[in-house]
Amino acid sequence: MNSASRCRWFMNPVLDARKHFNLTDRERSLDSGIKRRLALGFASNWIGKLASTIIQLVQVPVFFHFWAASVYGNWLIVSAIPTYLTFSSIGFGNVASNEMTMLNSVGDREGALRVFQSCWWLISMICAAVGLLLVLVLYLVPAASLLNIHAISESDTKWIIFYLGFSVLLGQLEQLMSAAYTCVARYPFGSFLKSVISLAAFSATMVPIILGYGPRTMALVYAVANAFGTLTLSLFVRKDIPWIKFGWKHAHFSEIRRLASPAFAFMGFPIGNALNLQGTLMAVGYALGPVDVAIFSSARTVSRVALQMVQMVSATFWPELSLAYGAKNVALTRTLHRRACQLALIIAVFVIAGVMAVGPSFLHHWTGGHVPPSRGLLSILLLVVVVYSLWSTSSTLMASTNQHQRMAAIYVAATSLTCVACFYLARWEGLYGAAAALLISELAMNCYVLPASLRIAHDTFPAFMASLMHYPPSLKPGVLLARLRRGKAEPK
Repeated sequence: MNSASRCRWFMNPVLDARKHFNLTDRERSLDSGIKRRLALGFASNWIGKLASTIIQLVQVPVFFHFWAASVYGNWLIVSAIPTYLTFSSIGFGNVASNEMTMLNSVGDREGALRVFQSCWWLISMICAAVGLLLVLVLYLVPAASLLNIHAISESDTKWIIFYLGFSVLLGQLEQLMSAAYTCVARYPFGSFLKSVISLAAFSATMVPIILGYGPRTMALVYAVANAFGTLTLSLFVRKDIPWIKFGWKHAHFSEIRRLASPAFAFMGFPIGNALNLQGTLMAVGYALGPVDVAIFSSARTVSRVALQMVQMVSATFWPELSLAYGAKNVALTRTLHRRACQLALIIAVFVIAGVMAVGPSFLHHWTGGHVPPSRGLLSILLLVVVVYSLWSTSSTLMASTNQHQRMAAIYVAATSLTCVACFYLARWEGLYGAAAALLISELAMNCYVLPASLRIAHDTFPAFMASLMHYPPSLKPGVLLARLRRGKAEPK
């Protein structure tokens, strides 16, 4: 596409876009089955996000109450390290989920089982190797001194990383088992089951903290609870989906070779997420110290209530996009992409408005007065969520169809730059500078993701923007008012 064509693509009048939208895509209605799955998926993901929110809201005051601020700040830094092990599956869990869903959408269960067993054994072997490597590194490396940890001993630091690393590695297998529910269009139940297991594991970890134990004991309890959860999930999968078998009869190395390219690309997302979340916390820790890490993390936790609601939309539409694209239904794929982005923006606006109204005072009281009610810091973090909402939802189309290779590379580069900028801006402008640095990766991703997703959906930017302003006639103010008047006129 030359520069003139690109300019016309972005600058066509919105009126022409609406005309095109009305002629080609006058909201082809989603059938009742899709609507039902989306509703159940949204509800189950809402339960999952509610569980995650409860965990975040409960753990901060508990940590501040039973641990010193310096211990909590050091815990945040240490617990950030094992998250980098999420790359251990090399992305085969996500790729397998997409591939199994697209295969099952055309009735190829044998192919879906072949993908499942091939990836199961590969992930198991990789996780075992990574676990052994982790043990060796922890034996040789002075972890606490390298991480600038002073409130937690060297021995406890190593054991915490080991226990949490073990939990992360188990999570790679859980992801593949959740893919089994996704490929048979039962992802709402799979998501609900995973949420219950996560909430149970968190509840178990609160017990040693309340009883006066330190970070090492908490990490051990968390690892044991996660092992039990993984076993429970595997039993449910075996019972609910009999054709999914945990053997090796259908495993083929050719499947691994075929899925290798998108799988390796998926590694970029956990790496990028770790850089964006834990990497920036470490940058703040090196620039300002552990107390500021606790303040920054607590404020970002409040702002991420809105972000998690946006992520819930992506998780809900992901399986349906895989099913539609696998069935080569372009019109449905385009409609699902448009409605997902529209819903994400609507939710972001309403949730952010609510967080801005009560967030600063809530943050202060929630942390027992340890974090000041900084409206400025929270405003910057919420602006990050607004910029994030559009690209992250749009990117679901690319990720759910295994067309995400270049996007992953750009994401890693953008979040790496964000970490560096976070360190220098934190030293220059304190926590405000650290928060502003988070905008770098979000802006960069918007510039790439949206045009790429629209090409996959055979959509144009003007028509896409016009569709975001479209809503069913039954929701127009005049229709709603007329319905309200009719309701009042009915005799009692």
